[in-house]
Amino acid sequence: MREMTETRGLPLARAFFQSCESRLRETVPDIMADAAVGLAGEGSECFGCDDELSRDHDWGPAFCIWLPADRLAACASRLDSALAELPVTFAGYPSRMRPECRMGRVGPLAVEEFYARFTGLRHAPRTWREWRGIPEHALAACTNGEVFMDARGDFSAWRKALLEYYPRDLWLKKLAARCMNMAQAGQYNLPRALRRGETVCAMLAASRFAEAALGMLFLLNRRYMPFYKWAWHIGRDLPFLGEYTADALKRIASTPLVGSGGEAVCREVEALCSRFAEALRERGLSSETDSWLWAHGPHLAARISDPELARMNLLED
Repeated sequence: MREMTETRGLPLARAFFQSCESRLRETVPDIMADAAVGLAGEGSECFGCDDELSRDHDWGPAFCIWLPADRLAACASRLDSALAELPVTFAGYPSRMRPECRMGRVGPLAVEEFYARFTGLRHAPRTWREWRGIPEHALAACTNGEVFMDARGDFSAWRKALLEYYPRDLWLKKLAARCMNMAQAGQYNLPRALRRGETVCAMLAASRFAEAALGMLFLLNRRYMPFYKWAWHIGRDLPFLGEYTADALKRIASTPLVGSGGEAVCREVEALCSRFAEALRERGLSSETDSWLWAHGPHLAARISDPELARMNLLED
């Protein structure tokens, strides 16, 4: 019987692989000796954010088998034959390991192609320019989930390099941009829009502020911010200011931007900005004493050692 309220895709994938591992090692031992297996990439289950609503598409027991591109090309037909012998259901759910169900997300995947899809590179990023060219949500996607096994270590070596996080100069640049954007949207434009009675503008300003605040939260925790629909869900569990930020943003989202509600939202914005300003001072990243985050941007930029990066527009990541 299905446990509809408890089952999550990632532990389901792990259990499914564990039930299939011995069979795969018997039928294609040489392939398994070269493979990495796990679940990572696109999909709410890879972030641990799936629920009952997630099960209406691209969900079910499945795992990725990552191999070097040349190795996969040489053994693709044998591997597909072995996968065709696996159970078509597991724990009461249809498997996604059949070719027509994989959607390029599970099953056999080339290590190089998997990472190139997200990073646009055939190697781990080496310079701040290469790092800067990769969308943050893409870095979150290709480093999420779990690797169940990695015989050769090729897949995990890529993953380890990406999880070491941004170079310090780029990290500072991104922090400066988040400060400037939080200040511009939340501390400046939001109260002005409310005073003018421009509620749509106020809504957009509050939304931009929330996204910038989540971006700041992830940066301070040295984690990549995922696609926006999962950012709050994952952000609330981050160890540094996660719960505090998530609660503040939930109160902002739950308060109507009219009448006294607008004033309450502005107070929440100022309180959150003040806490982030304090965090920057605590970490020795800014000596600015004011909670006006716009003033902290130049302090962060002044700590960037690369002249080209330091000269860039502070509002841009």
